[in-house]
Amino acid sequence: MTTMTQRDTVVVTKHNPLTTALRVLVCWLGSAALVAIAHATLDALSPGGSAVAVILSILGAAALYMRVFAPDADVTHALGVGIAWLVMTIVAEMITATLEGHGWYSLLGSPARPLLRNVFLFVWIFAPAIFARSRSH
Repeated sequence: MTTMTQRDTVVVTKHNPLTTALRVLVCWLGSAALVAIAHATLDALSPGGSAVAVILSILGAAALYMRVFAPDADVTHALGVGIAWLVMTIVAEMITATLEGHGWYSLLGSPARPLLRNVFLFVWIFAPAIFARSRSH
């Protein structure tokens, strides 16, 4: 058989769902911490710089998750991870706002800037998909 007729084989690694959930959570926690720090330190200095730092933080966590923890995952898995990250982000903001007694918008951005907030929503969801495998198994 020549290289022209050989098919590429992809080895799919199956993980325990609990292991996968833990990896998703750990990457989100790291990203959420970086996003909150960026908002707290950079928003007053440069809202645009803060937005870039937030987006890079989320993209970095997505790249880490998809390249290290799920290198064989497809777009479907990546979108599931992104949706889970968005849900965790919303829940974290709701819990923090309830505990503090006022609105807390460090992870999603302020409602005063709706366009930027919508960008952050999309980035949380689609960042893992950017680093997913281009073809399904």
